Amino acid sequence: MALLPGTAPPTPPTPPIPPTPRSPVTRRRVALGVVALAAAAALLPSPADADAELDLDAGAALGSASGHCASLSRLRVPGAAHQQADCLDELTTAGTVASGHTDPADWAGLTPKGLAVPSGVPGVQVDGYFPDTSTTNTNHGWNHDAQFVVRLPDRWNGGLVVAGTPGNREQYANDRAIADWVLARGYAYAATDKGNTGLAFHRDGTRPGDAVAEWNARLTQLTRAARTVVTQRYHRPPTRTLATGMSNGGYLVRWQLENHPELYDGGVDWEGTLWRAEGPNLFTFLPSALRHYPAHAAGGPAAERAHTELHRAGFPAGSEFLWPFHHQVYWDLTQRVYREEFDPAFDGAAEAGTPYCAPGSVPGCDADYDYPARPPEVGAAVERVALTGRIGKPLITIHGTLDVLLPIGRDSDVYARMVREAGRGQLFRYYRVEDGTHTDALVDSFPDRLRPLLPCHRSAVTALEAWLGSGHRPPASRTIARPADADPATLLDDCSLRD
Repeated sequence: MALLPGTAPPTPPTPPIPPTPRSPVTRRRVALGVVALAAAAALLPSPADADAELDLDAGAALGSASGHCASLSRLRVPGAAHQQADCLDELTTAGTVASGHTDPADWAGLTPKGLAVPSGVPGVQVDGYFPDTSTTNTNHGWNHDAQFVVRLPDRWNGGLVVAGTPGNREQYANDRAIADWVLARGYAYAATDKGNTGLAFHRDGTRPGDAVAEWNARLTQLTRAARTVVTQRYHRPPTRTLATGMSNGGYLVRWQLENHPELYDGGVDWEGTLWRAEGPNLFTFLPSALRHYPAHAAGGPAAERAHTELHRAGFPAGSEFLWPFHHQVYWDLTQRVYREEFDPAFDGAAEAGTPYCAPGSVPGCDADYDYPARPPEVGAAVERVALTGRIGKPLITIHGTLDVLLPIGRDSDVYARMVREAGRGQLFRYYRVEDGTHTDALVDSFPDRLRPLLPCHRSAVTALEAWLGSGHRPPASRTIARPADADPATLLDDCSLRD
């Protein structure tokens, strides 16, 4: 959820990776200026399973017939206020880091250090932005929000993957975890910054909840536009459109499949944030962490009770080794900036409260926050972005059992129940990943105690492909156990959803 920009998880935290300077590259650039046009370790199944795969050969032939970037000058992103299209020899981070077509600061701390980087994916990248009034995103020197990226590989498999970013990061945040892999599989790919970025995202909009509500609108907007651009590039619409994303990006997948199922064929939700007016939500468990963790850490007579209260709030037994890092980096900041978005009146004229305040120490201390006691308009603001479970297309959710930013028992366990209660269980699969946590980079710090979710995400995508292609339903929802003899060196290849 609060995968905040520039936070890198090794303990102690390291400074954010600075943006890569834009450097000249050998490419053909078309600056299109202002336009205003109307207008997923593939372990289940094997990529050799023709029923699970899109038509990569047909897409490759089409791209070859068109020539490398031959249609570059004809690409127009509907509704964009500005765009630039570049012909690149490499669309993955194997090339885009050097060429300046990604920003490593956007994806710092999200993936394990041993993650392989695929290459050999030439094609077109279109960067730009939609009309917007906020200016938190500084990529490209544009100082303009609602930025997007669309990548169109020469060898296309007929599909499109769209994503929103985790936390409050910018449009390149998924490049290592998601984009590299799906591009190497032949998908076109599009991502949005969700319309506001950074720790002051809550300043966007005129009423509580506006900034988060914009996230949903921006992914809908980008999906429609990207489908049109794909059609322009390949002369036929995408055969399949998938939504995916982690944390806040996973929330967007859930919301899109509930509210705009007509745009998608299915989605994979990687530990999406649960927004629910009646709870649970961030504000029903993070204040407990702020109240009780300091006493737990201090030891003494109050420590045992504090430990019990942390478990009662939803932080799972066995996750205690992760609590110090999350106290230092995530819990306090996440509570304060998201509370400011939905309940700015709690701390009066202050903005996002007082960092690390003790209960009762200052007025409007977030350690004292009591969501059920807040005025009805706070719940109404959350209701504007709330989830219902009424998905309209197939959805696979994965979530780690040791997530201590979005505890699984207060998030995806609840969402799975909501889907079933809404009568949509036939469209849903839910895999609880034993020993997974919210941020995969923490696996580097605790390789004997954690496993990455990234290979489970890839298995989920291939399972969704088979579900949509041959109709082969994924295995029943269950917990994916960590193998007892798992070698930390092989964990990046280890996550099977097989029956």
